[in-house]
Amino acid sequence: MNKIIIAIDGHSSCGKSTMAKDLAQKIGYRYIDTGAMYRAVTLYCIQDNLFEGEKLNIDSLEKAITDIKINFQFNPETGKSETYLNSQNVEKEIRRMEVADKVSIVSAIGFVRRAMVAQQQEMGKEKGIVMDGRDIGTVVFPDAELKIFLTARPEVRAQRRLDELKSKGETASFEEVLQNVEKRDLIDSTRAVSPLKQADDALILDNSDITIEEQNEWLLQKYQLCLSK
Repeated sequence: MNKIIIAIDGHSSCGKSTMAKDLAQKIGYRYIDTGAMYRAVTLYCIQDNLFEGEKLNIDSLEKAITDIKINFQFNPETGKSETYLNSQNVEKEIRRMEVADKVSIVSAIGFVRRAMVAQQQEMGKEKGIVMDGRDIGTVVFPDAELKIFLTARPEVRAQRRLDELKSKGETASFEEVLQNVEKRDLIDSTRAVSPLKQADDALILDNSDITIEEQNEWLLQKYQLCLSK
């Protein structure tokens, strides 16, 4: 059976990763979390003190970008793929609010996106992948056989994100998380390089009022239909 590339784009905290992971596991494809890659670069900036408040030392980051290597390794204990930054497991660190609050600043930078896109395209050369992010169907893999654009109401996404943070022992208020979601939406949709937008041939799903099971069944049907063409 021929393998394809499945590109899932959409707003922050709308469940792209959950959807992509579940499908990849079900059909035996590799899952690539591109959002985690930008979070890892953001973590690098925080750890190396490249941020002064909201201001990023772009010159220092540009000098370092070629030395920032990100990959994913499967953890048999958790059954999940985890993010590594320069050979260090940073899966927990990149999910914190400190990183979430600054990731849209880093991901809007042209040379950062070019470096990450190059790594992503290398990962997808042999196909058989499910990749989620902001510009997968428009920039990274414009020829992907199946493109999905996922969205949900901001309030719904904020509550999901808050629940996720609480489950990991993180503390945050609904208002703080909603503000972060809306801030990221604005930056992601208006940045000059690879803005978040729906590909012309993408299938749209608003998952505000459906269950994860219903969402996964919808996506599996779209995948099977794509293979049958």
